[in-house]
Amino acid sequence: MKKYVVLCGGVGAARFLEGLVNVVDPESVTAIVNTGDDDEFYGLYVSPDVDIVIYTLAGVVNKKQGWGFEDETFNCQSILAKYGHETWFKLGDKDLATHIHRTYLLKKGYTLAEITDNIRKAWGVKVKIIPMTNTFVRTKLITEIGELAFEEYFVKHRYQVEVFEVKFEGIENAKPAPGVIEAIEEADGIIIAPSNPIVSIAPILSVKGIREAIISSKAKKVAISPIVGGKTIKGPADRLLKSLGHEVSAKGVARLYSDFLDVFIIDSTDAHLKEEIENELGIEVIVTNTIMKTLEDKKKLASVVIHKI
Repeated sequence: MKKYVVLCGGVGAARFLEGLVNVVDPESVTAIVNTGDDDEFYGLYVSPDVDIVIYTLAGVVNKKQGWGFEDETFNCQSILAKYGHETWFKLGDKDLATHIHRTYLLKKGYTLAEITDNIRKAWGVKVKIIPMTNTFVRTKLITEIGELAFEEYFVKHRYQVEVFEVKFEGIENAKPAPGVIEAIEEADGIIIAPSNPIVSIAPILSVKGIREAIISSKAKKVAISPIVGGKTIKGPADRLLKSLGHEVSAKGVARLYSDFLDVFIIDSTDAHLKEEIENELGIEVIVTNTIMKTLEDKKKLASVVIHKI
């Protein structure tokens, strides 16, 4: 049985994984998930991308928004608002149970990787899910209104402020979580999910040893562009690419991974970029539909990826 590693952000990666587990054995998949978005709210440790991946694969995610639980209530936050707390980061009552559990176990001395494994098993998820590191790394954005944590930028300000720089606070001390390097070394295929290359995939690749392990790996390396027709499907990837001086296109994303990528999958909208990417970057390009509206779309995209591994 072939083994697959998927580098993941949140919603886009989770949707891709939904398709992947329908075309390969879920137990053959290891998801290495970004934790640069992690933060504390009301004293609770929240790991947004990890939770999105687990909830999606468990079939309990709010499909419309791509995060949180279906049929969620917000009674706890309504009371917190009465006490004067900010509630711009929406944490539902069911979701808060996960954060209470995670924080409780962290205080007991368990690592983030151990807790993540505990949570995914509780939900019956067969894909192995590993946070990129057990170290607290925080994505910070230097903006026109000052330094912001990622969730402040993304949720509170709805990514409408100009960004001058992105940095990963704590990354210099971060080591890959146990199992990350081993999974990469044992993989037959390494897949970069259609996630934000600046704030979802870059934090993972910035953890000491991960990018180097991918470069050294003999596995086939395939990435899916999150940019379609010069725009992102969801989130601020296009804005961030532009702000940081990168080309806002599928080619601009391919260039960020060009030191290790074998195959790049782009949407049919960007078919005109195929020869350009292949000739300039030396990466094989596959053109297909990458917009995942239905489960069938997700399965077809996953099948295209697996066919190249």
